[in-house]
Amino acid sequence: MKKIRKYLSAQGLIKAVYNNFKKIKDPQNRNGKISIVDCLMSCFAIFSLKYPSLLQYEIETQNPQSCENIKKLYLVKNPPSDTYMRERLDLIDPKLLRPAFKQIFSQIQRGKDLEAYQFINGYHLISIDGTGHFSSEKVHCENCCKKNHKSGKTTYYHQMLGAVIVHPQKKQVIPLCPEPIQKEDGATKNDCERNASKRLLEDLRREHPHLKIMIIEDGLASNAPHIKLIEKLSMKYIIGAKPKDHEYLFDWIKHSEKTEFDYVDEKETHHKFNFVNEVPLNYENSDLKVNFLEYWEVDKKGKTKHFSWVTNVKITINNVNKIMKGGRARWKVENETFNTIKNQGYQFEHNFGHGKKNLCSVMGLIMMLVFLVDQTQLLCCKLFQHARITTRTFYGLWERMRAMFELFYFTNWEYFIYCIAYKEVPDTS
Repeated sequence: MKKIRKYLSAQGLIKAVYNNFKKIKDPQNRNGKISIVDCLMSCFAIFSLKYPSLLQYEIETQNPQSCENIKKLYLVKNPPSDTYMRERLDLIDPKLLRPAFKQIFSQIQRGKDLEAYQFINGYHLISIDGTGHFSSEKVHCENCCKKNHKSGKTTYYHQMLGAVIVHPQKKQVIPLCPEPIQKEDGATKNDCERNASKRLLEDLRREHPHLKIMIIEDGLASNAPHIKLIEKLSMKYIIGAKPKDHEYLFDWIKHSEKTEFDYVDEKETHHKFNFVNEVPLNYENSDLKVNFLEYWEVDKKGKTKHFSWVTNVKITINNVNKIMKGGRARWKVENETFNTIKNQGYQFEHNFGHGKKNLCSVMGLIMMLVFLVDQTQLLCCKLFQHARITTRTFYGLWERMRAMFELFYFTNWEYFIYCIAYKEVPDTS
């Protein structure tokens, strides 16, 4: 059997989630049979098992094996109905879910697995980007943002600003707690990505005061207030900069003395670099100096890709290739994060319930927490890795998990994953 690392396998990770959820106080101070932690862990179980709907969860809780497995493996004493669960979770402040993300991150740190994600000078690349996870012309809540169309129709929506630790050479990402983009209580104006980014960065630094952070973002983030905030928080950055958005900067570069560097790799791809250190970002903020990097990739067929970034990392011939790879790793927040949770069984854009206040955001955060647990196992748990190889695809893994839940009783996660990994029929004697 593959060696299990206690705190970095399903048993330890789900226990950590449970211990943090247990600290969340019931907003209504109810003392009923079904606790708020039962509602939170049941929601976690739904997304962990990748049920396609709450109706499917409701059906499965009527199955003796499934119900007992949810109780035993997900630490749920009394599984709530889907309606009751939605009503209770709607009242929870999404910010109360943040400690669960931090706890799992701490366990990854303690296991030394974060060290492999160090990039330049021990910094960790954190890719930040926004995505939508709800949109409707009819269903809405008091925290929905809204867009009024010329036709007179209104679209209500929720978005989320995601942040994940990435590395150019690693498939797995490590999600941090995302920031909901939604109206705050009593607000009349829409929230926006820029405001959410400010909250996210400040929370990151508060929760991880000693972590060496390097932010990577697209060109929308290369503005003076945002860059000044990053530097105020003692972070590094590599941020896209497009000519149309930075005419002053590109004109300055055009008339500056640049350092040029190029090489051809084993695939006959030509890599060309131009860079200049200590140039003004724009006319209005001439005191804000940035380092500028422009890069072209030309394959052997002549197809060209062009990128440009600003950074506060001093660029040299020795590190220019690495900075380029760091800047291009930004796409991992879309490819390995958003695309995965939207297209690999997580049902991120499916409406599991909207509620009147916080339900949409709470469910979005719990789904991202499930993704963090899955990614941690893919990174740190050899038994889970073997189960993923055995089932070939993520969909195959989720289907096998649900089938085993429905047919057999399990007392612990290790045996459950073992049966999937090695195609064992559980001992029912």
